Amino acid sequence: MTTINNRQLFFQHLAQTSDKPIGIEVATANGVYIHDVDGKKYMDMIAGFSVCNIGHSHPAVIHAIKEQVEKYMHVIVYGEFVQAPQVQYAKALSSFLPAQLQSVYFTNSGAEATEGAMKLAKRVTGRTKIVAFEGAYHGSTQGALSVIGDEYFRNAFRPLLPDILHLRYNNFEDIELIDNKVACVIVELVQAETGITPASKEWIIALKNKCESLCAVLIIDEIQSGFGRTGTLFAFEQYGITPDILLVGKALGGGLPLGAFIANPKMMSALTNSPVLGHITTFGGNPVACAAGKAALEILHQSGWIEAVKEKENYLLAHLHHPAILHRNHMGLWMSLQFESAALTKKIAAACIENGIITDWFLFAEDRIRIAPPLSITIDELIIAIEKIIASINQAIAK
Repeated sequence: MTTINNRQLFFQHLAQTSDKPIGIEVATANGVYIHDVDGKKYMDMIAGFSVCNIGHSHPAVIHAIKEQVEKYMHVIVYGEFVQAPQVQYAKALSSFLPAQLQSVYFTNSGAEATEGAMKLAKRVTGRTKIVAFEGAYHGSTQGALSVIGDEYFRNAFRPLLPDILHLRYNNFEDIELIDNKVACVIVELVQAETGITPASKEWIIALKNKCESLCAVLIIDEIQSGFGRTGTLFAFEQYGITPDILLVGKALGGGLPLGAFIANPKMMSALTNSPVLGHITTFGGNPVACAAGKAALEILHQSGWIEAVKEKENYLLAHLHHPAILHRNHMGLWMSLQFESAALTKKIAAACIENGIITDWFLFAEDRIRIAPPLSITIDELIIAIEKIIASINQAIAK
């Protein structure tokens, strides 16, 4: 009876984002598995959209949360009191980043990190124009929505921010359209929602050089690609460039809500004056979330899971085959499988759920299935996942 009531209340009292939610009522989650209230086990092949890179309910993260909760949870808005979890996590993050990225501003989410970074770029350059790219996804708040690269999602909420220029991704000619009125260029090194589309290294280097020549700020969005997803802690390590501002979120909180934008201290100091409190957040950098995130980062660093990403990527490429899969995009333990239509893709996703595999399609590529399991997934677990995905494809085609 409790299960029935909760499912009814889900529709009655929780705002819905689609007319057909997946509807699994979660009881527990551990490692790569989610269990529902009826005892059914699902393998999470999207890791909570790259939030759960170390898997669900890691004991070290749970311990860190409990330890911090017993001390304090919320005391005052971010940036006023010295709170050890914030300080220690910022220090730990900075130890893995270049010298230009040593000042961390914690936020509630990746979208808020996008908002803060755009404000910071405007503040330090005195300019208003922002360059983004077709196919980009940076969040759903109004500022972040203004720079995402899909008119279907933007159109219903106009007017949005002015002075936004969307260029073609991976297109060298369009780089020449960036001029000295541009405050910042915001870009994903791997476009997530077009179905895992990596930028070419040469294009990113050209983009970086163009920004430097015009004193425009280069914002690299690693909200989804960060924390080992592509085979290095951050994808920019593979591109030979350093962002002026780095955006992180998703896995940053170890399963709790947390985002951040990271820059150099001199740039970040622009938010402290004219006006004071140039960017402010009540819950960003919550001490419990920071404690959880730091524990998760330590696990990633010590586990060897990032170093094993390439092996698991290669295993998927070698074994996840089916005549119905038209194309595979991939970078690290992050892949899309393209089918002939969105309708077939949704049938396959539904069959996967039925067979105990959690997957989904992409915002801007509804004909593609998302593969992004926790980095902790083993080869034996990948074998099971591959078998069930192939069975689900066959099942959907047969209907």
